[in-house]
Amino acid sequence: MTIDQFWSIVEKVHAASEGDMDRKCELLEAELRRLQLEEVRAFHAHFYECKDRAYSWELWAAAYIIGHGCSDDKFSDFRSTLISMGRETFERTLADPQSLADINYDADSADYEGYQYVPTEVERELSGGQDFPRSRPHPEEPSGKCWDENEVANCTQSLQRNTNIRGDGIRVAFQLANFPR
Repeated sequence: MTIDQFWSIVEKVHAASEGDMDRKCELLEAELRRLQLEEVRAFHAHFYECKDRAYSWELWAAAYIIGHGCSDDKFSDFRSTLISMGRETFERTLADPQSLADINYDADSADYEGYQYVPTEVERELSGGQDFPRSRPHPEEPSGKCWDENEVANCTQSLQRNTNIRGDGIRVAFQLANFPR
């Protein structure tokens, strides 16, 4: 499976899900079940490569502002959700994390946990329960310049400006492509 084939599956699932992350997981599982085990493993390897590319301090700062805090687990979920939205959104965001301020983004769905588990579940099913290691380890540290929680707003000023407070709690006034409100 090529990287283009990987993104074709991701984008097909994203479009059909209308941004509903539970539905997106169901659709991804159905697409992956149509593949041979080696193709699912290749899909998973491309997924890890993309997730590792998104492991940057600047993107983590954006996730921190969007989520009003962001642990390492939540940042993992955030990056998986970002991948789930397709190549164009993913690449634009990696090039400029502040571009998230220009996208309609639901902060409650920004760090959805589950999408990243679908390839593993399908691999296990197709292999009779076998777990496969990553082809290379996760980076030890995010790329870029580390930031302090007290100074994170300086890293992502346009995201900070788009944050507002309403009676129902803190919300981010943007939502990544096609997330339901």
